[in-house]
Amino acid sequence: MDWPADKIERRKVDALIPYARNARTHSDEQIAQLAASIKEWGWTTPVLVDEDGGIIAGHGRVMAARKMGIEEVPTMTASGWTKAQKQAYVLADNQLPQNAGWDMDLLSVEMKDLDADGFDLSLIGFGDGEITNLFIPIEKVETDVEEEWDRIPEFKQDDKTSFRKIIVHFESDDDAEDFANLIGQLITNKTNSIWHPVQVNMDSEGRRHKDDEIPSGVNNYGVILKKKNTGQQAKLEESGETFSPLLADGS
Repeated sequence: MDWPADKIERRKVDALIPYARNARTHSDEQIAQLAASIKEWGWTTPVLVDEDGGIIAGHGRVMAARKMGIEEVPTMTASGWTKAQKQAYVLADNQLPQNAGWDMDLLSVEMKDLDADGFDLSLIGFGDGEITNLFIPIEKVETDVEEEWDRIPEFKQDDKTSFRKIIVHFESDDDAEDFANLIGQLITNKTNSIWHPVQVNMDSEGRRHKDDEIPSGVNNYGVILKKKNTGQQAKLEESGETFSPLLADGS
């Protein structure tokens, strides 16, 4: 099987044609980051184009090349691809990498090592706030989840369609699943939120049943899952009060 990456050739930047319907946006700040990356490491990923020079993947890098005054860049050609294949890969090339995650502990170790070596951390692509958070030690404390839930303030609910949102930050998928198991709800790839206490009109994945109504006066706490996040606090949005329902150790 022949792959586009089997053959790399340089092409004039001016001969490369951006995809007019490219849904991926590139800010001036990100283009500057890409340019700094190219300056540091050189050109490491060829631009994917079709037989006519239409860009399929690499729009941001080509924009950075133009900013830097680079006249030729490495390219690879997708030969024989259908219109649909090219159109789909423009999206897939941008979306698939976003489905990966980070081991926050290892990421912190790597960043600290690079910082100790004097490497410019801004070249990696993280923002200043993200870098700062990676250097803040996280204290893992055992917490009684049920006790924390009991500390949520009670309230009267006159609006049958309203509920309280609680944003909970979990360090890992395992922590989120442990929490869901504790309160008897299921997490799947399609789950956006879970509920505690479980309501009569909520299924195991936290979806509202359209045919039922929430009885007036029932406290409904919607938990918006935030996985793999170093934050340890959960926020009760309407009251502004905070508590820690589940820390990183999943206890």
